[in-house]
Amino acid sequence: MTMALPMIAAMFLNMMYNLVDSLWIGNLLGETAYAALTNSTPIILILTSVAMGATNGVSILLSQAIGAKDKKRTESLIATSFCVAVVFSVLVTAILELLLPSILSVLNTPAETYDMAYSYLSVYVLGYIAIYLYCYFAAVLRSFGNSMFQAIAMLTTTVLNAVLDPIFIHFIGFNGAAIATLLSETICLLFMLVYLKKKKLFTFKISEFDKSDILPLVQKAVPSVIQQSIPAVSTTFLTALVSTYSITAIAAYGVAGKLEIIVFYPAMALNMVLTTIIGQCVGGKRYDRAKDYLKCALGYGCGLLVILSALVIGFSKQLSGLFVKSDAVAAIVGTYFLIVSIGYLLNTVTNCYLGALNGMGKPSKSMFLMIFYYIVVRIPLSYLLYYVGFGLNGIWVAVLVSHVVASIAACISGTVSFKKQTSRT
Repeated sequence: MTMALPMIAAMFLNMMYNLVDSLWIGNLLGETAYAALTNSTPIILILTSVAMGATNGVSILLSQAIGAKDKKRTESLIATSFCVAVVFSVLVTAILELLLPSILSVLNTPAETYDMAYSYLSVYVLGYIAIYLYCYFAAVLRSFGNSMFQAIAMLTTTVLNAVLDPIFIHFIGFNGAAIATLLSETICLLFMLVYLKKKKLFTFKISEFDKSDILPLVQKAVPSVIQQSIPAVSTTFLTALVSTYSITAIAAYGVAGKLEIIVFYPAMALNMVLTTIIGQCVGGKRYDRAKDYLKCALGYGCGLLVILSALVIGFSKQLSGLFVKSDAVAAIVGTYFLIVSIGYLLNTVTNCYLGALNGMGKPSKSMFLMIFYYIVVRIPLSYLLYYVGFGLNGIWVAVLVSHVVASIAACISGTVSFKKQTSRT
């Protein structure tokens, strides 16, 4: 609870942070502007997923070193991973700025929203270095068992964004939301750096940089990046399918995606917390405690998701009106949540087992599971149902089926892995 509750709070604050742009843009600038934001969202999701995945990969090795009480290894990992994080985030920023036009074209971005989406993203991408480094330092803090500060940092950033958004939108327009986001993220990173300096959880020495740590970091980070990015890739594909219908359909899918954050983020928080806690248990050779933590997360996580799912599904049409005041949009959103429904509870089960696999040092297994039920199941099935004429509802059914398959596969894989680890020790 000490780890999970602040992490869930941080995720919800992150949700509020993301919702701020949507609420202000939808209410101040209208449906077309909101559709442009929806066209931008897949790229933002992928960027965020890459940052969270790569830094979660760092957390796997770091938490195991901390659990084993290996101070020299801990300092070496921090120095090396920080240097890699800076270089990587700078490269991604430069590449994306060059490729944005091509990416938006591949996503079937409508002509009516193309210019707005491009201008928004070109500003947003400039702040990616701050986003990435924030995720990096948050992962380092989690590895030491500190998830509280992430919640405090997100609260500060959310308040800043909520205040700056309407001001910048009023004076600059659509791009103002991106500028406000960039500014608040930079302030958040500075806030975290000051905290780390005062807390002195670890000693950062560039002399501890060890190039032999780069390969192990990459080996853990790459599967974690793919694992985190695959849902965003799936969302990108579905957005491209939905974009062939109408501006209303795009706006509705964007609203549904924002509301889904309410039921997705607690599951993601449990995934990340279990990665750290089980990583420390593995480092200390305590697989019995690792199993207890997994059972606890499953119990409390599923209980919470039953409540949250009921609220979101029951009030989806009313909640839709907070973003875009359109009966047509609300109708599509309501149907989406009715069809997917039980999928959110199953997604929590899936994330708990994936977090356990990551903590055991098996991010590659989690990655292949994600590839299976997103790339092998969800994307082809959604296209098939779309192609044969089931329309938007066919796409929504594919989402539900993928959640069912995901939970079954994750349960089987996680159980087998625990048995193997226990038998070895």
